[in-house]
Amino acid sequence: MGRHDKLLLQILRGLSDANVGFEELCGLLKYLGFTMRVRGSHHLFSMDGVAEQINLQRDGAQAKPYQVRQVRVVIVKYKLGKDT
Repeated sequence: MGRHDKLLLQILRGLSDANVGFEELCGLLKYLGFTMRVRGSHHLFSMDGVAEQINLQRDGAQAKPYQVRQVRVVIVKYKLGKDT
């Protein structure tokens, strides 16, 4: 099981949203097929076929817990990562 798969499982379990690294979360979204655009401190992720745009900001080295929850909602809604 690769690092992206482990992080995906951690996010889907929802037990440690405050312990997800920002860079790791960005890497996972790119791995799932999202494109990233940076506007100041905002990292914006979009993908064809996904209506929502994901907006991430750093909280030190970690991703903000509420944004991890938003990523989980998008992953579940669009069934992303099923092929990995």
